[in-house]
Amino acid sequence: MNLDLCLLECCARCLVGAPFASLVATGLCFFGVALFCGCGHEALTGTEKLIETYFSKNYQDYEYLINVIHAFQYVIYGTASFFFLYGALLLAEGFYTTGAVRQIFGDYKTTICGKGLSATVTGGQKGRGSRGQHQAHSLERVCHCLGKWLGHPDKFVGITYALTVVWLLVFACSAVPVYIYFNTWTTCQSIAFPSKTSASIGSLCADARMYGVLPWNAFPGKVCGSNLLSICKTAEFQMTFHLFIAAFVGAAATLISLLTFMIAATYNFAVLKLMGRGTKF
Repeated sequence: MNLDLCLLECCARCLVGAPFASLVATGLCFFGVALFCGCGHEALTGTEKLIETYFSKNYQDYEYLINVIHAFQYVIYGTASFFFLYGALLLAEGFYTTGAVRQIFGDYKTTICGKGLSATVTGGQKGRGSRGQHQAHSLERVCHCLGKWLGHPDKFVGITYALTVVWLLVFACSAVPVYIYFNTWTTCQSIAFPSKTSASIGSLCADARMYGVLPWNAFPGKVCGSNLLSICKTAEFQMTFHLFIAAFVGAAATLISLLTFMIAATYNFAVLKLMGRGTKF
């Protein structure tokens, strides 16, 4: 019975000290990055197949495009690895600074590891000298070393701010292929329902050269009329279109998570700074 009460008390303390904003942001970040990288990679592969199958028969016309697509796919691999690592670091920083802030306000009694982490920011005790507590102090020493590395929330705020600005550009760029595919799909809808437009079906085209996807001397470079409608009906086109939409949603989710991280980290840093407890700042 006493053991159950101790476990309940431990769980209650962990819940009280948990940085819920960072937990939500971490989950959103992992979800968004996975969606953006996975769907973006497959969408680029689908785009490559559509271009070489329907828009150009000369490899030299889309050779540069293929090189760019492959380069972006390698960047996606690096982006996924970086964000999963950085998201874990931000979550650890969230636990670290949130525990220190709540310790200041007396809302949270830290555990052994919490005391070790908080020692860097709050100036806690470094040791008690008790030989019987050697194991506990070893754990506290490890956490204190971790606290020294995480004890710079101002740097995390600056890095996250710069990363948010960069990802804002990524988010804007991820909207470009969605716009291109949406325009193509709209043109196909006009071809499928000619009564909704005054233009002739033969003049309704999707020109890859107009978006800079292919050079202007590429042949044919565009597809018109019923041929374009048949492309839009293929599973390959529809899947690629929806994959780009999913990648755009993933980029938006990642951007929201970075903003959440930045707001939470800025708040914790400001509290520690104003309370005069930020000895490492």
